[in-house]
Amino acid sequence: MEYIKLGTKITPFGLKGEFKIYSTSFFQEFRYQEGNTIYIKKDDEYIPFTVSSYFIKGSFDFIKVKEFNKIEDLEQYTSLDVYALKDESLVRQGYYYFSDLKKCNVYDENNNLLGKVKEVEEFPSQITLRVKRDNNKDFFVPFIKEFIESVDITNNKIVIKVIEGML
Repeated sequence: MEYIKLGTKITPFGLKGEFKIYSTSFFQEFRYQEGNTIYIKKDDEYIPFTVSSYFIKGSFDFIKVKEFNKIEDLEQYTSLDVYALKDESLVRQGYYYFSDLKKCNVYDENNNLLGKVKEVEEFPSQITLRVKRDNNKDFFVPFIKEFIESVDITNNKIVIKVIEGML
């Protein structure tokens, strides 16, 4: 099974076992629907929990799960990450998970290999690819149409438009 990270830094909220997270994933309304299973990773183990309610306030998602009934239930899970199972059936044809990009090699417009995607970093302003190069510093590519020429998940290939100062 493959898990995708939904958010970071669980902290208690209220007295009835709710918690807040900073989501680093899209489609929160879908992922946190009542009855869905989320996982909290603790000591390399993914522990399942069932969502009972969800709302957004500001930059945070607030979640209540059936297994937590008071703030003390959550104490052992403070500051851990939240995950969901990766489900390919949720992705429409021609779309992909950001985690699929981590398998891709990055090329320039002339088909020169520049490196491999090391990480997909989700910043408030945009998604950014961190590309690892052999014997050189990593570089960053904003994941927007102005820089991304093509993405071919099947062949693990991303072609980018290189601008001065990027490399």
